[in-house]
Amino acid sequence: MVTANIRAILYRGKERLKKMKLEISREEYARRTNAVLDSMKEKDLDAFIFWNSTSIFYLTGFAFIPTERPMCLVLTKDGQKIMFVPRLEVEHAQETPEVHEVWHYPEYPGEKHPMNVLAGLLSERGLGGGNLGADADGYGSSQGYRGPKLSEVLPSAKVVVLRDLVEKLRMIKSQEEIALIRESAKWGNLAHALLQEYSKPGRTENEISMRASLEATMMMIKTLGKSYNPLSAGRAGASAGFRGQIGPNSALPHAITINAVLKPGDVLVTGAGASVAGYGSELERTMFVGEPDSKKRRFFQLMKEVQEVAFENIRPGRKCSEVDAAVRAFYDRHNLWEYWRHHTGHALGLLGHEAPFFDIGDDTVIQPGMVFSVEPGLYVPGLGGFRHSDTVVVTETGIDFITYYPRELENLICG
Repeated sequence: MVTANIRAILYRGKERLKKMKLEISREEYARRTNAVLDSMKEKDLDAFIFWNSTSIFYLTGFAFIPTERPMCLVLTKDGQKIMFVPRLEVEHAQETPEVHEVWHYPEYPGEKHPMNVLAGLLSERGLGGGNLGADADGYGSSQGYRGPKLSEVLPSAKVVVLRDLVEKLRMIKSQEEIALIRESAKWGNLAHALLQEYSKPGRTENEISMRASLEATMMMIKTLGKSYNPLSAGRAGASAGFRGQIGPNSALPHAITINAVLKPGDVLVTGAGASVAGYGSELERTMFVGEPDSKKRRFFQLMKEVQEVAFENIRPGRKCSEVDAAVRAFYDRHNLWEYWRHHTGHALGLLGHEAPFFDIGDDTVIQPGMVFSVEPGLYVPGLGGFRHSDTVVVTETGIDFITYYPRELENLICG
């Protein structure tokens, strides 16, 4: 159980919450919307249609579950935000203050295809033959959706596809966003501490993960109270686990849960975070069940050193590719390429993986306000994986750590 000291620290957080709202302000939504409207004006667009659910959430705060039913946000050049939804989402959309109007259709597939319904509604609003921007030429879903393109149902309109318009805006986080990511990291830190506490030989990974996640989530809800809204279509609260990265299986960077039983000598690769107003953070650590042998200690130390190389090379004005290049040079110097599996890191915020990427192929210039995971790893078949991941925010002079869980080996031994 959480100690009395930890409880006292968490409950004192309520005083801080009186000065901080765990939500995006109306002023922030206006800033985002105005940035899109400026781009629309430059391109002489009458409206912009967003199909991407993350973009819709970014501009309106409307969180929903994408399915086979087409849904989109229509942003007109005068700033009106219109949600086009199936009947089952009408009341849900109407509850969102940033949504000004809701259009709907009965159901998909329906007697009349939703794309044809949308075309009719746009035409009634005088947008059927104008210049329309869109993040895709129609809806797309892996859940059985089939339908025509936007340009096919509006043959008189000129449809300009600008896929990355909002994604580029999301690269630079506002102070409000960074505050929410920090709050996520705080509760991810607690969940991870409980995960480590409960990681004992003979216990299953799901038992440990579920216990740590539930206890951290309950503490989070008790502390934050009514101010907490996860705004997540998935699991709310805090979570920590292994996702199958236990023992030799930890050498698979994207393993899936196998309900492994922890054994003395196992290498553990963990993951923890929390959903706060739609935002998340990433905390990962390499831990050991009992004292590791010299070989495991060596790979742990190399992993820690290569992560330090990445930290040292993240500076505003440099390219993301340069960070990955510095990490690759470390692999060269230490003859580690057989243990390499992935790039150095990625941005995050509303999604677990966002652009830009610390990858040799991404020349995006690093700017203050960008938030990244930093996670170069070493993966040794038959032995285990070695990866820490920390969330950092780029400042004017370097980086500031958002995650803060101990990184030293002596603090990461379980059992």
